[in-house]
Order: sequence, then structure tokens, then C-alpha cells
Amino acid sequence: MQALEQEIKELIISSLSLEDVRPEDIATDAPLFVEGLGLDSIDALELGVALQKRYGVQMSADAAETRRHFSSVAALARFVAAARAGAPIAQKG
Repeated sequence: MQALEQEIKELIISSLSLEDVRPEDIATDAPLFVEGLGLDSIDALELGVALQKRYGVQMSADAAETRRHFSSVAALARFVAAARAGAPIAQKG
């Protein structure tokens, strides 16, 4: 999972053109939005498109479910790994 988390960190940086951010600057369990990395809704759209292109994952129309997947790099990695395996996405409380 660490390799996937690293890939996702690199994808976040490249897709959002975060010039002064390195993968090691992004904490795996830190929030991506508001606090933490400080991304916004436009960033979420761009990142969602990048994830779809890179990993072939589809985002849910359910905004609460999508927010859970985008809560951290670790959550995104779990989502991508489950989608790749064809498994149902486990919901975390």
C-alpha cells in the first residue's frame, strides 16, 4: 500500500501543479482539504479526473461518500486498491 500512497502523492503534486510540495511533505493520514494540504473543490475535481485517467476509478455521485475517499492519501489509496481489486469499497465510520 505504501507504493500506491507514494504514487497518489506524486499524482496530487503533478495534477495540481503544487510546485513547492514534495511527496514527503504530504502526510499520509493528514486531511487533504481545508486544513492539512488545504485543497479546495476545484482541486478535488482536477484530482478526481487525474485518478480516473491514471487508475480507471469511477467516483460516486454521493458527495458524502466521495468526501470520505478524498479525506486523506490513505483513504484514496484504500479506494483505488479496492477499485482495482473489484471489491466493494469499505466505508469507514
